[in-house]
Amino acid sequence: MPIPATLLQFARQMRKDQTDAEQFLWRLLRNRNFCGCKFRRQVPIGGYIIDFLCDEANLAIELDGGGHADLDQKSYDEERSKVLAGAGIRVIRFWNNDVLNNTDNVLEKIYVELFLQS
Repeated sequence: MPIPATLLQFARQMRKDQTDAEQFLWRLLRNRNFCGCKFRRQVPIGGYIIDFLCDEANLAIELDGGGHADLDQKSYDEERSKVLAGAGIRVIRFWNNDVLNNTDNVLEKIYVELFLQS
């Protein structure tokens, strides 16, 4: 099923307008820098745009700012995770603040999801 042009355009724009946390994590993940795994950023899937995706591990990484604490946003995020799980994609979420200030812990959790989860 083709991806709507508007969603592709929005994903391209999001790559240009990344948050500080997204930019920081992307520098660590890009070019197979992290454990030799290939990651893509701002990937359109099933009507959603995933912050980071490792296709070979079927792992999506989502970074959340303060707006994700909102009840409506939490419900949206949960539904989105269910849709992605139905497509065989596992989702892990991190707060932007943790990416910037607790990077080692974030990378350790990503490593576990990449290699130690079945």
